[in-house]
Amino acid sequence: MASADVTQESVGYEILEGEPPELLGRNLVAAGHLLAGATAFFFVAFVFAYFYLRSLNSAGMWKPKGVDSSVGWGTAIVACYLLSALLVRLGLADHLALRRDQWRLKGLAALLIGIVGLVLQVIGWTQQGFGPADGGFASVYFGWTAFLFLFVLATLLWLEMTLATSLRYRKIPTGAPPPGHAAGDRHRERHDIRDPLSLVRAELVALSFYWTFLAGIAVLTWIVLYLI
Repeated sequence: MASADVTQESVGYEILEGEPPELLGRNLVAAGHLLAGATAFFFVAFVFAYFYLRSLNSAGMWKPKGVDSSVGWGTAIVACYLLSALLVRLGLADHLALRRDQWRLKGLAALLIGIVGLVLQVIGWTQQGFGPADGGFASVYFGWTAFLFLFVLATLLWLEMTLATSLRYRKIPTGAPPPGHAAGDRHRERHDIRDPLSLVRAELVALSFYWTFLAGIAVLTWIVLYLI
């Protein structure tokens, strides 16, 4: 009986909704910084594993003969990540200058170039000529690049969602999408957040910071796994 009463109660939208967008905007930017910190600690484990196993070189199996990563493939992959992050950075500048169409074009190009980088990584794995069980370096190489692949994939999904929101509501005046649409719930009677489309800028600020940071991790990966 109690559960039936709960289902029949109406939600007080005038109480629960209408949160100031500035609040969530600050939270999004702070979340991007915290995510970057967590990512740094995650990849420190691979840096430690690389130098620790290299120093031990147990039974000479750190890097057996024939286990060499391709500098060409690594350079192409990291170049795609860097170019994608740069385009997002330039897109943010366009968005701040109210050149929304320019940001969308750069965002789309960044998404496509990032996907090319992921495809090159998959192809690169098949071209290495060694497997994850072929010594300490091989294990670190495949583990490190595999997790970087997943982090980049998640970042590109974030970019795609931000870009999709901007494209979907590009012809709607700021703050004027149908009630609940920006939250993905057409049955809502009001917005969860006042002027929900203003959060695209905060999303882009956080995304640009994090993608630039992750591209820096990719450069570190390139130096350690392909050059040293």
